[in-house]
Amino acid sequence: MRPPHNAHRPDFPPPEPAVPPLRLLVADDNPVVRAGLTALLSGRSDTTVVAEARDGREAYEAALRHRPDVVLLDVRMPGVDGISALPHLVRLAPVMMLTYSHETETVREALRLGAGGYLVHGEFTTEQLVRAVRDVREGRPHVTPGAARALLTTLREDAPAHSIPQLPPIYADPPPPSLSQLQPSVGQSFRSRFRLSTREAEIMDLIASGMTNQQIAAACFISEKTVKNHINRIFAKLHTTTRSQATAKWLGVA
Repeated sequence: MRPPHNAHRPDFPPPEPAVPPLRLLVADDNPVVRAGLTALLSGRSDTTVVAEARDGREAYEAALRHRPDVVLLDVRMPGVDGISALPHLVRLAPVMMLTYSHETETVREALRLGAGGYLVHGEFTTEQLVRAVRDVREGRPHVTPGAARALLTTLREDAPAHSIPQLPPIYADPPPPSLSQLQPSVGQSFRSRFRLSTREAEIMDLIASGMTNQQIAAACFISEKTVKNHINRIFAKLHTTTRSQATAKWLGVA
C-alpha cells in the first residue's frame, strides 16, 4: 500500500557547502619550478595558484594585489631574495618556505622571521605538501626532515656544555682487561634494552632535542595525536612519566 501523499518524510540534512580551494602565491625564480607547482596545485579541487612571482619584490606586490591564503616562497632569488622579503610577506599572509636550501642558518633565520613552515624539495609528496600548506594556513608549523635536521644541529650547538653528557675516554692502546670483558655488551647500543621501535626511537631523539609535540608532528608528517600515542608507549617502555626523565634515560645520564 502506497503511503499518503502528505505522509511525513524524514528531513535529510542539507549537503555541506563545498570548502573553497586555498588560494596560493608561488614565488620562485626558476620558471620550471613555478610552472610545475602551478600545474600541480591548480589541478586540484582544494588548492589553486592565484599568482606567480620571480623574486621577493614581485611576491610582495602580488600578495598585496591578490591577498593569497598562503605564500610558497623560495629562499634564493635574484634581486630581493626570500629571506629579505619574508618579514614583509608575513604581514600579508602565512608563508611556507619551499626551497632546495636547508643550511642551518637559513632554516633558523626563516623561522625566526616568521615563516610558518620550511619544506625542502624532494622530501615530500604532493599530498604532504597540500596538508602542510593547510596546516600553515591554520597556524600549525611544518618542516621536512632536511629542515628538521638543521634545527637539531642548531639546538645541539646552542646547548650549554654542562648539559652534554660526558663520554668515557677512548683508548688508543688496547683497553684494560675490565673494559675488554665489557666489549660484547658495549658493542650493542645501550638503547636497545628499551626495545623501542624505529619510529619510537626517532621520536625519542626529537624529544631529547627539545622539540614540542607540534614540532615533532610536523617533522614526522604525523598528527599530534599519533605523537602522543607514541610518547605514551615510549614512557611505558622507559618506565618514566615525564619528558625530562625519558630524555635522561635515553641519553644515558639517568
